[in-house]
Amino acid sequence: MTDDTADRLDRFRAEAASRGLPAEDVERWIRAALLPAVYLAEGGGGPLVARVGGDPVLPRGVPEPSEPFVASVDLAALPPDATGLPLPSDGRLLFFAGPEAGVTEGPAADAVLYIPAGTPATRRPLAHSWRKPYQERELRTHWHQLSAQMPESHALDTWGDFPDDEQFDRAEELGDGWSDLGGYRPPWTLQIGGHPVSPQNDPVHDARDTGGGDWTLLATWRCGDDVTELDSGVAHWVIRRRDLAALRFDRVHRSVEMA
Repeated sequence: MTDDTADRLDRFRAEAASRGLPAEDVERWIRAALLPAVYLAEGGGGPLVARVGGDPVLPRGVPEPSEPFVASVDLAALPPDATGLPLPSDGRLLFFAGPEAGVTEGPAADAVLYIPAGTPATRRPLAHSWRKPYQERELRTHWHQLSAQMPESHALDTWGDFPDDEQFDRAEELGDGWSDLGGYRPPWTLQIGGHPVSPQNDPVHDARDTGGGDWTLLATWRCGDDVTELDSGVAHWVIRRRDLAALRFDRVHRSVEMA
């Protein structure tokens, strides 16, 4: 834990106490509702961390994914341990998603592709005649910080399937207290790890409901103007931690939604 993180947590405890929130709930929120994440954005003069849009770079013989190419992330460019995920230390992760809103009811076998470092690969246009590739952009700015769980999700995880109004309000107050101390997420395009920010449903909860297990957010893409079919669209990829450690990306669940 960095000194800045420890200082923010101490200030959050003081802020929560000033709001009359029980210390037990505060510590439980810190343990459960904060996860590390890396955020990627355009601009800056740093190394190329990820590429969004355009045509994917694929190894020979890999079947064409069923959905458009979203992004390629250079895992070696991510700060070590910054995501809290058991990711490979190098290679690339490729993400694929279409612009139609809807939850995937089960694994999307070709939603994420891992390409080990040193694998020969070439840029390959995809034969998706129903849409052009997403706008190509380079993400060279990255930072990592704690990602806060959505209040409704925290209430459900803490107090069960039927929290009362007071418990929902308490989760909301905890989230507001954290955000008021600088917990807001800066503008970003791609998030790796952490908790999902979702305009509709929590994709981690959705996957847990359909498949059980220790599900976690792998990545979220804020579609923005790239997907005019959606209003404030976001795409999520979630995976069981044990499947991620085993590089079983064929078991990823994918969801696309809009505000």
